[in-house]
Amino acid sequence: MEKRQQEKIQKFEEFVDSRLKPDLVRAIGERDKVFEQQKIFVDLRRNIENLEKNSVTSLRTLVNLGSEVYVQADVPDTQRIFVDVGLGFHVEFTWSEALNFISLREEKIARQIEEYTLQIASIKTQIKLVYEGIRELMELPAEKPPPQRIF
Repeated sequence: MEKRQQEKIQKFEEFVDSRLKPDLVRAIGERDKVFEQQKIFVDLRRNIENLEKNSVTSLRTLVNLGSEVYVQADVPDTQRIFVDVGLGFHVEFTWSEALNFISLREEKIARQIEEYTLQIASIKTQIKLVYEGIRELMELPAEKPPPQRIF
């Protein structure tokens, strides 16, 4: 293999290692954060629905003060709840208002997950294309797809 081809291959590999792989790791991490938000809202919806279903008007709970330090708290009226709407702000909602807000957030979160999934797929495709280019430069035979099993 000539020197010019080796330099091209090295540049392609550096591009994958320095740009595409970090972009892929970042996109997967961001999507995982959105999945965590989705779980929080699913849990909140389930809790509100359980409060409504069981007609709970007051309850006793544990509140995390931070650093895994909890305190027992009495909630005399559960008809209104505070929901974290982002940036450290909490809004007081009735149960129905909270469920409406949660529905809107779940739709937004689903769109974000779809966007990150498409971005991840695009980056993976770019990585495969670069590796295919390297394979062609090295004049290696194309990989055969694994045989399909028929069940």
